[in-house]
Amino acid sequence: MQKVVVALGGNALGKTPQEQLSLVKNTSKPIVDLIEKGNQVIIAHGNGPQVGMINLALETASKSQANTPEMPFPECGAMSQGYIGYHLQNAIREELLNRGLKTPVATVVTQVIVDKDDQAFINPTKPIGAFYNENEAKKLMDEKGYNMVEDSGRGWRRVVPSPIPVDVAEKQTVKTLVDNGHVVITVGGGGIPVVEEGNGLVGVPAVIDKDFASEKIAEILDADYFVILTAVEKVAINFGTPQQQELDKISVKEAYNLIDEGHFAPGSMLPKVKAAIKFAESKSGRKSVIASLEKANEALKGKSGTTIEK
Repeated sequence: MQKVVVALGGNALGKTPQEQLSLVKNTSKPIVDLIEKGNQVIIAHGNGPQVGMINLALETASKSQANTPEMPFPECGAMSQGYIGYHLQNAIREELLNRGLKTPVATVVTQVIVDKDDQAFINPTKPIGAFYNENEAKKLMDEKGYNMVEDSGRGWRRVVPSPIPVDVAEKQTVKTLVDNGHVVITVGGGGIPVVEEGNGLVGVPAVIDKDFASEKIAEILDADYFVILTAVEKVAINFGTPQQQELDKISVKEAYNLIDEGHFAPGSMLPKVKAAIKFAESKSGRKSVIASLEKANEALKGKSGTTIEK
């Protein structure tokens, strides 16, 4: 039996609760394919659109209703974990039962510990939430003190810090569930970012990159495979040019060289490749795979996706 941590990209979840509820039915099928083949599967996911939507909705409510308080950003992250997990676990449970499998599925609302001195708090880079035009963005910067940036020609978005995960607070709970045969959804949206203060954990306004948080839990659980599922079938170099070349298998060293040559876009493929490298080099025999959702099962067999190994 192989232990597989699967990190779902935003394309698997949609941008609204209604769209997500529909999409997760299809998302569950390739995940259950992996479970049906006898793999232990742990699921992580992003939450960029969702946490931004929740934050905006509650912010708007606080403006229009005097007694409605603004919701702190870590609490918005916790809400997004809960409702994404609710949709995912029900869709996976239904698909399992449709195939005669009675594997239990559970979501763990997960806190991910970060370093309060992480340089990311000085330089916010993680886009979240809705797109705005330039005038709207400047108004939010003036009124709310938000950091706003232009995002790939699509409009302006709020950016928040994206610190590196140090540890997972609920790791023992997740491990116990996995060891007892449960399918676990964890570190949703990269986890709720918290810093340690004495014996306490205090939430901070940030979004941890889901690929790095997923990699961290994959290391903690001693997974065999770390699978990042995205919108493309394979990692490519010279992307979008006549020289585009899809990669089947590369070593950690080759992956570092390709990063140095500037082949991967920040905020897109770069964090995926970096997270894949980190897992592959963490222990001999571990493999990372970047693949499309639809071909997850083929990717584990080396018939699709891009495999990165030491």
